[in-house]
Amino acid sequence: MSTFKYLEKEINDIVNKKGYETDITLSLSNRPDLGQFQVNDAMKLAKMYHKNPVEIANDIKSELDNNDNFVNVNIAGAGFINISLSDKALINFINNIKDDINNNVDKVESKTILLDYGGANVAKALHVGHLRSANIGEALNRLAKVLGVKTISDVHLGDFGLQAGLVVLQMSIMYPDLPCFKEGYNGEDFELPITEEDLKVIYPTASSRSKEDEDFLNEARQITYQIQNNHIGYSTLWNKVSELSKKDIKKTYDRLNAKFDLWEGESDSFQYIPEVLKILGDKGLTYISEGATVMDVKEDSDDKEMPPILLQKSDGAYLYATTDLATIYGRLKRFNLDEIWYTTDIRQELHFTQVFRAAYKSGIVNDNIKLGFYGFGTMNGTDGKPFKTRTGGVMPLDELIDLIKVECRKRLNENIVEEEKREETSETIALAALKYADLLPFRATDYIFDPAKFSDLDGKTGPYLLYSTIRIRSLLKKAKQEGIDYNNFNIINNNSDKDVILTLLQLPNVLNRSYEAKSLNEVAEYIYKLTSTYNKFYSENKILTCENKDLKESWLVLSNIVYNTNMMLLDIMGINVPEKM
Repeated sequence: MSTFKYLEKEINDIVNKKGYETDITLSLSNRPDLGQFQVNDAMKLAKMYHKNPVEIANDIKSELDNNDNFVNVNIAGAGFINISLSDKALINFINNIKDDINNNVDKVESKTILLDYGGANVAKALHVGHLRSANIGEALNRLAKVLGVKTISDVHLGDFGLQAGLVVLQMSIMYPDLPCFKEGYNGEDFELPITEEDLKVIYPTASSRSKEDEDFLNEARQITYQIQNNHIGYSTLWNKVSELSKKDIKKTYDRLNAKFDLWEGESDSFQYIPEVLKILGDKGLTYISEGATVMDVKEDSDDKEMPPILLQKSDGAYLYATTDLATIYGRLKRFNLDEIWYTTDIRQELHFTQVFRAAYKSGIVNDNIKLGFYGFGTMNGTDGKPFKTRTGGVMPLDELIDLIKVECRKRLNENIVEEEKREETSETIALAALKYADLLPFRATDYIFDPAKFSDLDGKTGPYLLYSTIRIRSLLKKAKQEGIDYNNFNIINNNSDKDVILTLLQLPNVLNRSYEAKSLNEVAEYIYKLTSTYNKFYSENKILTCENKDLKESWLVLSNIVYNTNMMLLDIMGINVPEKM
């Protein structure tokens, strides 16, 4: 239990001892001149117990005054209780977390959650639209782990859509002599005649032609259907293409520091589709509409149109809804899950609403299992529009990272960073700039990314956080080199170090609120606040040259805690810290 939670419990015990049965919430004060924290429950208790709220507040205050963890307890307005923490309480807090910052984390209820994020399409290059799914999903995965949740992450690749037919058809034109296109082919192995770079040309070529040539499009659709039904030649080729593409996709996800436990895709769900459709059919939930198999998911409480979910087209082809339902079914058969989280573009909300309703209505998912859709907004350029290449196409994600890398390279201190480390360091800083800017707004919000602005070492940016964290590490390293020990925190000297301590106290609530909101914006804001508060403390105090040994030791203990907290939070956001910059 964190110190903040412990103090809140202590206040609750006092309130309950006074005869008031309720759960008290300790919150940051909106009047710092009156106190550090406040309790706003007197009005609620007044209604429950038919008393004057000021009378109740004073009743609680009389007990708080006798507790040496609290000082300056006072009543304001209609019963607001303002509280400050004693130096003794703050010193105990720091000594409790100095050896393990996990003591400043409140774990959530033990559960197992599968997180579905990434969603790249096989045979297509990752573009800027894929950034937020991987970045937000990875950060939520890491946050959940820090809070004690067991997680399983799945990239869930799009590997069985129309692009399969388009790529195979285009390759049949470019490489007609491949064994898989020959009559009588029985699955023998052959070498794929293309590279990852070739694949980046093959799909766009086929896609462009399909927009102008209807016969080509229809043939690609037919091949897609045959791949989905295990045509030996087409399926063998597509599997080889998929493996080649996955290698390229993984390189980009590795750059983003996005790691996945499972590298599965739509194709992995196909084994479950017949069983899912049988369940739906046996329960009388599906019907035929214009040759297609559909299912109603409308509810009486809907205040706007809710179309039926389309499961199978008249030509026998399956839809995203079908594969998503089958994927859920397969996951629940294989894993003992409490929740499944989906992190995709917010414009897919209707799709997931339909899929979730079908899953619950059919009984594929029990009511005690939570399916959650957590959509995100769009990252735009400085013109307010999605990032484009110079030719007007969608910008590849690798190209965006390289663009930011150029900006960060300009700001690198070449007097400090060795020449052989400059490329790697520029990349690390670029990814910090990109990832922090992406997590700073609330998940569902559209935002503008300015490469120059977010690469700056000043302001609310990833590079600022890296620079500040490296500086704390340098301070601690120098203290070690000088033989200075720092094992205990004994003294609170002034408001600047007290402000750092009070900011550290807020960490558990920030982490838990972010977990509940499924958004990292509070974490991103908090690490900036903590870092800025520490930097003010750092600039006001000569830590290593302080003549008071106990005070110097206390300051170094505090610096070490801030450093470890920053490293934990940066890791949650998937941000690495270079040695120098």
